[in-house]
This record gives sequence, structure tokens and C-alpha cells, in this order.
Amino acid sequence: MPDTPRPAPNPWIEDNHIVPIDPDEFTAVLLGTGTPRAYPGAAKPAVAVVVAGHVLLFDCGADTTRQLIDAGLMPQRVRDVFFTHHHYDHNAGFPDLFISSWRTHVGIIAGRAVPMRVYGPARTREVIGRFHTALEYDIALRVAYNKSDLDGAHVEITERDEGVVFEDGDLRVSAFLVDHRPVEPAVGYRIEWRGRVLVISGDTRPVPATVEAARGADVLIHDAYNAAWLREIAAQHPELAIQVTNPAKYHTTTLEAAQIAQDAGVRHLVLTHHIPAPRRTPDAEAAYTAGMDEIYTGPVTVGRDLMRIPV
Repeated sequence: MPDTPRPAPNPWIEDNHIVPIDPDEFTAVLLGTGTPRAYPGAAKPAVAVVVAGHVLLFDCGADTTRQLIDAGLMPQRVRDVFFTHHHYDHNAGFPDLFISSWRTHVGIIAGRAVPMRVYGPARTREVIGRFHTALEYDIALRVAYNKSDLDGAHVEITERDEGVVFEDGDLRVSAFLVDHRPVEPAVGYRIEWRGRVLVISGDTRPVPATVEAARGADVLIHDAYNAAWLREIAAQHPELAIQVTNPAKYHTTTLEAAQIAQDAGVRHLVLTHHIPAPRRTPDAEAAYTAGMDEIYTGPVTVGRDLMRIPV
């Protein structure tokens, strides 16, 4: 969606830090690196991918609209949203994004005047469709009274568990099945453009499909948890042991993520969806990633909110 030219700053609008979109750019922006638990500095999961002049959004946690603004990307630039699965921490921000992307930021950037396109595994039509239905009263008011663009009031949903889900010229997004049971189906995504490859695992146990999808990838963004830390937390709080350890059963440890990246020949591994989120210190991050360098020979980045990862 092309940006409108920026006029001189208006005295009644704070001049937000809006990042220009380079049509030759391929960057992943980590909007949220947290989990369902509320951590300071770790928003609910979402990744914006700036590629070929698009801002593609992968997952949409509750903080996504604010994180898009803080990243300088703006919600109005988002037309295409890809869901990996339908845990609430990955989709609860959709109603806010839908309305916010439709509304024009006066004098700075045009709102979405076309339907929002949503992609995801089976159940996406049911879940996201209900979000849209819940907004019908608000949408009707905005169309009738505020004269918002009618086309922007709609959502187009594509369900696909595997294969190509989006193509635009030489930009391609493909889905692959992962294992996040009891949530099923769940998918990861492979984004290809001009010979470069970004893979987003979504939430999953280690599965061969991720290795295949990430083979030779420039960047792999993978969920991760530190198994030793979780065991320590469970031992300190035995009354919460099941709540602490059960979610780990359908995620990937830091060491397992390292093995996946090594097996796939990934050039750069980025960890996200931290369980628990390490403090933002070199010592804490070194403890979180301990042992990974004995498995994976490439660089490892502990993902942080609003971090930009070139592909």
C-alpha cells in the first residue's frame, strides 16, 4: 500500500517516528517476543516483515498496534496478516489492528481502503470471523457516520495448512505444518524474496518440517525456552509446577532450536517467545543461551521487542 506524501507537521499531531519503506528492504521486526504471561518489556507475539514494499504481519498479539507505532511502521500499512495458530496471545490484537489499520492518520499516512487479507491454518475463518462479527456494530457506525471507506470494512480469509499462501511478483510466503498440540493445526511460514529466505517457526515442538522449511535460510526466528530455568522455577514453586512445565511440552528448548538451526544450515538463529524472558543483560542472555554454541556454529540473537533483523 503506497504511502501518501508527508506534509509539513501539524501543530495538533505529535510527529510520530514513521520509518520510510524501502522497496528493496527485507527486514524482520520483532514486535513481541513474550508469551501469554505478562512480562515487562516483552509484548505478546508478533513479527512484522518489511519486504518488497509490503509490511506483512505474522501473528497479532494484544500489543501489536502499539508496537507497530513504536517501531515506526504504523498499523495503516498492514493489509496482510498471517496466523501461525489460535492461542489468544497470537490473535487477541486483531480487532484493534483491524480498526486501527482502517483509520487514516490525518495528514501523515493513509488508512487501509481495501479489505484486510488474513491467512492461517484451519479454524482461522471461525476464530477471526468471530472477531470481525463482534466489530459489526462499530464498523457500521464508522461507515455510516464517519464515512470510512466501505471496502476497508471487510476481511478476506484464506485457510491453508501447507503450501504457498501468498505471492506477489517474486515474493512468496509458504506455510508448513508444525506440532503445537493440543492446539492444532499450527503452522510456520517461509518467506522468500530475491534469493533470500526468512523462516518463522510459530510455536512448536521440534519437528522435521521446520528443518526442511528452514534449510539454507538466511534467518530462522524460532520459539524457545530454557529448560534448566523452568525446572528451577518449578522446584521453587511446586504448587505451580504443572502450570510452569506443561506449556514447555509443546515448545522448543534453546538447545533444540540450536540443533534445528544447525541441521538446516541456517545462517542466523533468532530466539523469541521466551519462557521465561531473560533480563536484558549480557550475563542473563549468556545464561539463557548456555550450551547453544556447542551445537550451532552460526550467530544466535536473543530476540527483544522492536529489534530489527536484516534478512
